[in-house]
Amino acid sequence: MGYSGGDDIAFALGVLSLLGNRVPTSLKLFLMTLAIADDLGAIVIIALFYTSELSTLSLSIAGASLLMAFILNRSGVLNLAAYSLVGLVLWTAVLKSGVHATLAGVLMAFFIPLRTPEDGHESPLRRMEHDLHPSVAYAILLCLPSPTPAYLWQDSRPRVAGTGTLGIAAGLFFGKQFGVFGCAWLAIRMGLAQLPAGARWLDLYGIAALCGIGFTMSLFISSLAFEQGGSSNTANDKLGILLGSVLSAGFGYTLLRYSLRRQN
Repeated sequence: MGYSGGDDIAFALGVLSLLGNRVPTSLKLFLMTLAIADDLGAIVIIALFYTSELSTLSLSIAGASLLMAFILNRSGVLNLAAYSLVGLVLWTAVLKSGVHATLAGVLMAFFIPLRTPEDGHESPLRRMEHDLHPSVAYAILLCLPSPTPAYLWQDSRPRVAGTGTLGIAAGLFFGKQFGVFGCAWLAIRMGLAQLPAGARWLDLYGIAALCGIGFTMSLFISSLAFEQGGSSNTANDKLGILLGSVLSAGFGYTLLRYSLRRQN
């Protein structure tokens, strides 16, 4: 019932870790914040565009569940069992409503308290995160569809040259870096934001390139799209995601390494 975009952030931060302490902390925070916002946007897209029919009754129950979670939060309730019960009702209602159930986990996370109890124990939200981490990391993520080695090596030339594969790879590689950097540049020029402390424009562009690393949500959306479209050839899009992610990681690392070395 949770948010599953953490591995994309982990890959991007892993690339940054190869550069050591030369990377400003502000750039790491910018990347983490942007990656989370990007995945939340993907979940909203799933909820809006991959919904066939809506159930008014189920949506009403989901709304009542959110209201109950809000009341629990504002009343200072820190009992994780209460939020888990409300979250289970919310997830079931969202699942039956026709909206994709991934939205339920994101909505529920807004209401689980992050504040630390007076007894010094972990906050309910952090405790739930730690409890769910083993099952998410070692079970759910391992079950995600991925290109098999046999597929990658068998008859790979015509598949890589396919329009769909190259289009997806180009979307991740070019679309992400131009879109992220363009929006950041526009926001900074308009005075709505500031360049991250200790960073230059070339550093920011390198971070934008790393944003092209996409696995969880990219694979999720592609599986939904091909499932509803009735396509029997879903491996090309997975190969395109893998290709775009590898290119983004390599280009972003090279660009940041050059920029940071020149700056030092």
